[in-house]
Amino acid sequence: MIAHSLFPYIVLAMILFSIGLLGVISRKNIFVIYMSIELMLNAINLLFVTLAHYHQSMASQVMAMFVIAIAAAEAAIFLSLIVVLYKRKKSLDSDSYKALSQKESL
Repeated sequence: MIAHSLFPYIVLAMILFSIGLLGVISRKNIFVIYMSIELMLNAINLLFVTLAHYHQSMASQVMAMFVIAIAAAEAAIFLSLIVVLYKRKKSLDSDSYKALSQKESL
């Protein structure tokens, strides 16, 4: 059985991940979707660090550092994509980007 002191952290990670998943599914603003994805990544990091503390192992903390590095690279790419999309359509509503693969007529 999981130690009593770890249970609140695992529940918190599950709640944060659920809130992030709900944000990705239900929101239409691209920036809010991005922030929800970041919330989900932070929930996974919390779980990695909690389990690393429980098992007295550095492997999960190393994985958490990799997730942080990937999140930093993802942030740079995603935020630049948001800027380009906003300049093109003057909106961050995800419904206005349904035909991104097709060329628009000028």
